[in-house]
Amino acid sequence: MTTYFKPRMDARQDPAASASRRSAFRRRGTRWAKGAAAKTTGLLRNRLELGAVLLGTAILYIWGLGASGWANAFYSAAAQAGSQDWIAWFFGSSDAANSITVDKPPAALWITGLSVRLFGLSSWSILVPQALMGVATAWILYLAIRRAALPATGKLREAHYAGLLAAAVLALTPVATLMFRFNNPDALLVLLMTAAGYAVVRSIQANKLRWLVWAGVFLGFGFLAKQLQVFLVVPGFALAYLVSARPKPVRRLLHLLAAGGAMVAAAGWWIAAVELVPANLRPYIGGSQNNSILELTFGYNGLGRLNGDETGSVGGDGNGWGTPGLLRMFGTEFGGQIAWLIPSALILGGALLWLGRRAPRTDSVRASVMVWVSWLLVTGLVFSYMQGIIHPYYSVALAPGIAGLVGLGGVLLWQRRSQLPVALLLGAAVFAAGATAFSLLGRTPTFLPWLRWVVLVGAVLLAVAVALSGRWTPALTRTTAGLAVVVSLAGPLAYSVATAAEPHTGAIVSAGPATTAGFGPGFGRNATPQGLRRPTSQQGTGQGTGQGSAQQGAGGQGFAGGGGQGGGMGGLLSATTPSSELVSALKADASDYTWAAAVVGSNNAAGYQLATGLPVMAVGGFNGTDPSPTLAQFQQLVADGKIHYFMGGRLMQGNGGSDASSEIAAWVAANYQATTIGGTTVYELPG
Repeated sequence: MTTYFKPRMDARQDPAASASRRSAFRRRGTRWAKGAAAKTTGLLRNRLELGAVLLGTAILYIWGLGASGWANAFYSAAAQAGSQDWIAWFFGSSDAANSITVDKPPAALWITGLSVRLFGLSSWSILVPQALMGVATAWILYLAIRRAALPATGKLREAHYAGLLAAAVLALTPVATLMFRFNNPDALLVLLMTAAGYAVVRSIQANKLRWLVWAGVFLGFGFLAKQLQVFLVVPGFALAYLVSARPKPVRRLLHLLAAGGAMVAAAGWWIAAVELVPANLRPYIGGSQNNSILELTFGYNGLGRLNGDETGSVGGDGNGWGTPGLLRMFGTEFGGQIAWLIPSALILGGALLWLGRRAPRTDSVRASVMVWVSWLLVTGLVFSYMQGIIHPYYSVALAPGIAGLVGLGGVLLWQRRSQLPVALLLGAAVFAAGATAFSLLGRTPTFLPWLRWVVLVGAVLLAVAVALSGRWTPALTRTTAGLAVVVSLAGPLAYSVATAAEPHTGAIVSAGPATTAGFGPGFGRNATPQGLRRPTSQQGTGQGTGQGSAQQGAGGQGFAGGGGQGGGMGGLLSATTPSSELVSALKADASDYTWAAAVVGSNNAAGYQLATGLPVMAVGGFNGTDPSPTLAQFQQLVADGKIHYFMGGRLMQGNGGSDASSEIAAWVAANYQATTIGGTTVYELPG
């Protein structure tokens, strides 16, 4: 009988079929295993390379940190105060008795204050957190650039290279090496700005509102580090989202409003707390003339930085901060800090925008380029033209924008170097890096004099090689790319190593070796910025003479510490180091007083406070020009037996502000007997 539907033979009953199935399964398994192994190996290699870059960054930023002592004693004393008293920690007070705050919001001090509370007061407990912020910033920038490059490269390995290059450029920027080894608020500011940039890039790419809201939160806390400076990146972030995000226009605007609300909330809760707490229950707001955090925000730390109208500052001719102009970032003060790769970053960023001009509106790569280009342009132009207080180390805020463009642009253009215009632009970026380094290295003629010529010749040769590398063998092209990176980073690397090799102390510091204009490591200890007036008294460098006067000055003059190892510019820019005899006197019967001493100027007070571990009142705040305390308030504190000693010294010319510190000094000199302890003029203030 014929059967049309034969029963299916089990494979186990057919030896040939069974062998074929086993062979096919083995082949598929082998291919899967090889692919999985290759993927695992690639991921492991990427992580090891990233780990090596971050470890190198950590070594550069941490090695020898203890040599810088208290670094910026102004902030170190505030960290000490915050470790002793929670109210001082919350408000950012200069002393644990809560006389006056520093002239910035306290976010950076929250971190160092907790570190000192946990690990004790030392250089390491204050400075290591800054170094770790630098490592974290490099890591976050790596993540942002890798994420941005992946859609364009289509390969994780190439995107990984872009992120690594960006992280390395950031780490080796001289001013970044300086500020991530120093305890100014700039380290936290740059970390939070970079985190916000990553969040914006991820929000656009993943179409997730929550990441845009996180960007607002990071920016809000950045405000609590250094107030309005953080907002310089906001226009570019908002523009990138408006142009490139996927939602419809109205929804995009609503998303930006949500992020803005998050930003206001992240900053506003602390501002509200300061404004709502009665003035007699909190410290005076340093840097303001009316005890107002809003005045500090929009005045001394806000519009005053742009137009130079900063009541209470100590600028001299032209406010002492250099000449504003388009090329300020390339000048003597700023060039060696930040300018090394600015031309290259602009070339690469412009090339990416041109290549992506016909991309869809929602192209995430172009959106990322907009984030970093706008960061560099807006911040750079504001720094270049602002007429108020600006120091070279402010330029660290440009480093993530420059590094992001170099990492992203370098790799994406390298992939397209077979196109002659792209290859020429890439070669131009390499040459620009070499030419800029040649110019900047020429300002330090005794520092590695051969390096500038090696960099210039190498840049010329490699620029030509890059332009011609489109059809070369893979091994030769990899060698060319590696050498181009080395030559481009040789100058910044040398300056960064020189920066890490030297201690840095005082209020104004600068990266790299000393330039022909006198700026360099440790600037602020013995140098005077352009236009600032030195005190006319001869007291204060070396050991004090004990002859400091206490005469009233005009125009908001303030006292500077007058003994021990004198602080720079009369204690304005660096702390006084008191003698052991004076330290012993201040500690004697300290429990009977709220403040062991009072002295004009925060850096003077910081020196005594750090040496004794006791609260020292900073009369007049940082510049000695804040009305804290007034003469009447000081007289009442003395009558109540709250202050043990007042330190005499020399005067520093202020730029307006309050005369209260001068009035206090004159009153003390007229009513109390001056004595000398360890070379310092002091007045004992019995109640």
